[in-house]
Amino acid sequence: MKLVYSAEVAAARRTLKPLVALETSVLAQGLPYPHNVEAAKRCEAAVRDEGAIPAPMAVIDGQLFVGLDAAQTRLLVTGKNLMKIGSRDLSIAVARKATGGTTVSATCEMAAEAGIFVFATGGIGGVHHGDQFDISQDLAAIARFPVAVVCAGAKSVLDLERTLELLETLAVPVVGIGTRELPGFYTRETGLKLEHQVDDPSEAAEMIRARRDLKQGGMVFTLPPPQKTALKQAEVEKHVKAALALAKKKKIEGKAVTPFLLSEMVERTKGKTLAANLALLENNARYAAKIAVAFGWR
Repeated sequence: MKLVYSAEVAAARRTLKPLVALETSVLAQGLPYPHNVEAAKRCEAAVRDEGAIPAPMAVIDGQLFVGLDAAQTRLLVTGKNLMKIGSRDLSIAVARKATGGTTVSATCEMAAEAGIFVFATGGIGGVHHGDQFDISQDLAAIARFPVAVVCAGAKSVLDLERTLELLETLAVPVVGIGTRELPGFYTRETGLKLEHQVDDPSEAAEMIRARRDLKQGGMVFTLPPPQKTALKQAEVEKHVKAALALAKKKKIEGKAVTPFLLSEMVERTKGKTLAANLALLENNARYAAKIAVAFGWR
């Protein structure tokens, strides 16, 4: 895999500074303008505040970039008809010289190739409600590539119980940060219990190191969203149910489902889910940087 490194990321690799991978589908498809600009700034600033270097990833004109300059980031936050690029789409994007944001799966693959072992995102994909075979490729990618994903759980619009069960089937450890309950993206509680918990970044780094040394795949660290902007579980479930019904009525399918549902949640909660999303993205990036610093390049 041929990767193109930004000047900042290339310098970090030479000087062995810790790096944190960031996905960009959240900028290109996940958040509306100008909130996507705010998300990019907040996440990158949080990573730098903790002593690491942010490495947002994207495909620009068919080239795989690790680290983006200002012009490339602007293209992703303001561009039209950008491709949503998962792991399975990388070869298509390269062959067609396409431009787009990378999802969790593609970012995991590129991060692994770049030797970056810590990745921050908002929420991972998972098993959708209804059709048990409608499953995000994020889960298979996390199982395959040795990258630790720091997130606020899987997105609230998904079937969280089945998603957790499938991660177990794929032998992906799911570890709560300061909790033994799976967060629900917008909400801190789901009622779903986790087997493992860590309470500090150095312990998380040791788990990543052990999994890498065993030549196993990736793992998931789940960090509850900030209390100040988190929503109650009952409120989230009510709006998710209504949004799912509308998506079915409109016959929205495939990659379009999650962006539609997230947009509906913003409307139905009068912007509360948008504020929660921005806060948890920054929170996850900050904690991922702490893990990356503890992990180092060893």
